[in-house]
Amino acid sequence: MIDIESVLGPRGLLSDALPGFSWRAQQQEMAEAVASCIELGGRLIAEAGTGTGKTFAYLVPALLSGAKVIISTGTKNLQDQLFIKDLPLLRDAMASPASVALLKGRGNYLCVHRLENALLDPRGQRREIARQLRQVQGWSVSTRSGDIAEMTSLPEDSAVWPLITSTGDNCLGSDCPSFGKCHLLEARKRAQEADVVIINHHLLCADFSIKDEGFGELLPAADAYIIDEAHQLPDVASSFFGVSVGTRQFLDLCRDSRAEYVREAGDLPKILEQIDHLEKAARDFRLAFGQDGQRGAWDEVAGDKDVQNGLVYLQKELEGLRGMLKSIEGRGKGLDGCLNRAQGLAADLGQIISPENVEEQVCWFEVHSHSVRLNSTPLDVAGLFQGQMACHPAAWIFTSATLAVGESFAHFQQQLGLLKADTACWDSPFDYAEQALWFVPKGLPDPSAPNYTDKVMELALPMLQASKGRAFLLFTSYRALHRAADWLQDKLEFPLLVQGSAPKAELLKQFVERGNAVLLGTSSFWEGVDVRGGALSLVIIDKLPFASPGDPVLKARLDAMRKSGGNPFMEYQVPQAAIALKQGAGRLIRDVTDRGVLVLCDPRLLRKSYGHTFLDAMPPFARTRELKDALEFLQAM
Repeated sequence: MIDIESVLGPRGLLSDALPGFSWRAQQQEMAEAVASCIELGGRLIAEAGTGTGKTFAYLVPALLSGAKVIISTGTKNLQDQLFIKDLPLLRDAMASPASVALLKGRGNYLCVHRLENALLDPRGQRREIARQLRQVQGWSVSTRSGDIAEMTSLPEDSAVWPLITSTGDNCLGSDCPSFGKCHLLEARKRAQEADVVIINHHLLCADFSIKDEGFGELLPAADAYIIDEAHQLPDVASSFFGVSVGTRQFLDLCRDSRAEYVREAGDLPKILEQIDHLEKAARDFRLAFGQDGQRGAWDEVAGDKDVQNGLVYLQKELEGLRGMLKSIEGRGKGLDGCLNRAQGLAADLGQIISPENVEEQVCWFEVHSHSVRLNSTPLDVAGLFQGQMACHPAAWIFTSATLAVGESFAHFQQQLGLLKADTACWDSPFDYAEQALWFVPKGLPDPSAPNYTDKVMELALPMLQASKGRAFLLFTSYRALHRAADWLQDKLEFPLLVQGSAPKAELLKQFVERGNAVLLGTSSFWEGVDVRGGALSLVIIDKLPFASPGDPVLKARLDAMRKSGGNPFMEYQVPQAAIALKQGAGRLIRDVTDRGVLVLCDPRLLRKSYGHTFLDAMPPFARTRELKDALEFLQAM
């Protein structure tokens, strides 16, 4: 029996070893439930409110169990926090002999072979890219892990990253001439040997969907899987259990085919001509879709003449390159790899535009500034996910601060087929009624009104002045965010930080350092953001966070539910939005000393019959409908 109390109890190891550690009954109870699940091999869904200390509540039993444990997170930030901060702290305090490894997706590691190819083929490279390649080359000599996160001097969106990392498509596996120097392979070896392995949901689902076939299995066999930020898993699983093809993959294939031709052949110039033809076809196919930012069902454009002609041209030129590469098969491992990729692209493209199981999936497109992507996504991943869990017999623990709607876990359980799992909920130890005030204003127009965002900003301005900045304004659309930013620009005496003006991490850093800033954000700031103390005292949410009804995957899922006799709005859209709102509200109170005001502007909360679902899902903040109460609360802080 794992002795949790000896570590997390009132007089446990951590109370002596960690300054500032305080015993929390909820944390100890959750840890005991996790320990029992690991020992007995069950399935547990555990919601732990903010401040419960859920991270230690699963890390402590994982370290004590002696089992092989894989911990999956929703974000790289949490992945790094666990590996760099939390686990070393606990291992030292507990004198734990457990070994720990961090494993990221292949795109996070330097590929020595692709770096060499990029340095050999400077054609068309901008001066800035050439300079950054030289930086990477210098770093590659000294790095031990090959984790590109070490290259902090290069921007996150640099065009150099695809040139020096591999994908499941272009990895040559054991045929790679640099196989013996592969950083990804070394990281996977460390993961095979470790007792506790930290991964993320994308890697977990990549392993499940068997798309990463470069070499060997992605993940080691485990006795237990612990899924943190589990509310994100259904969406990640949907994308990985589907099929996706983008014009960028065609352009990458062209670039790599050209580089491998220079390296391994060089005597068949017609191949270079065919590569140019395919490159042009991919770019023309993108142009056929017009402006970027579009998303829709494939049926909406399948009959468009320009799109159809572009698709036929793309398939013809892809087949032309495939045929030429086939004719010289065996000339080199790199060219053979490109042949396999061409064949895989042709198969995936055919599967999307001519699907076999039309009723079970939705085919859709998304247009970006320089690329277009075609996707086939399953409408229901529960059966697929359960099939994968059956192939990985182990204890399974799913945890997050937001899994239940009210007291029901049914929505999350149905998404992943976890109907027979045990469920438990530990409320936050924070005194929400004392620390926070929830303000639902009177008199705002319907959210569909053209002047709605202006009215929200008119309401927000006196509160921003009362809070002396120190606020998050969270929006459900970029249009509303930009309208609000324009409205506030000349009216605000505090620093204004707007999503998109700088990387997310940089905006958060500025927000904390300035101490009186106002940050405007959309979905990426609704969760995974932890600002403690006085820098954040006001969170204003413009609307109930219903997903866009125009999203092609959501629309297809709702249609399928409707056809089967369900009520998609109440059974899917409302629970999903309630969980998202709970995430947004969770930004406000992050510590026992935090105080603040949450404002939800949407009048539908109290006017519509479904409003009670949102009310039941929220933390027990004190509530008011009077602006003067909100202003007094802020001024008293």
